[in-house]
Amino acid sequence: MYSTVVDNTPLIHVNAGKHAADYAVNGSLMNPLEAFYASLAACAAVFAKKSCKELGVPAAGIEINCKPFAGPGGPLTLGKFKTEVRFPEQFTAEQKTAILESITHCAVKDIVQDGAAIEFSVTEI
Repeated sequence: MYSTVVDNTPLIHVNAGKHAADYAVNGSLMNPLEAFYASLAACAAVFAKKSCKELGVPAAGIEINCKPFAGPGGPLTLGKFKTEVRFPEQFTAEQKTAILESITHCAVKDIVQDGAAIEFSVTEI
């Protein structure tokens, strides 16, 4: 479960059981939308690391850059999300291909792409 208590500061503290995350609405920290984009980048890194482990190669030095592009609804919508990967020179073409393929299976990306099936509810307790 994820929970937060709203106060009058620009900060948002979310408790997730054994972990917590902080956000802000004044630019001092990532806002939740920026954190969502960051989670897509982090997910790409998770899958790159998993792939490297399976290939028996170190993941050190792989650079992942992600950029969101607004959709037709404006800056608060997502129309495209571009992920670019730069590899250190010791990676072979086959290793690069395997890692790039692995990144395409990012679980966060899959949730976004399949999101139409997600049921959201907001209720008072």
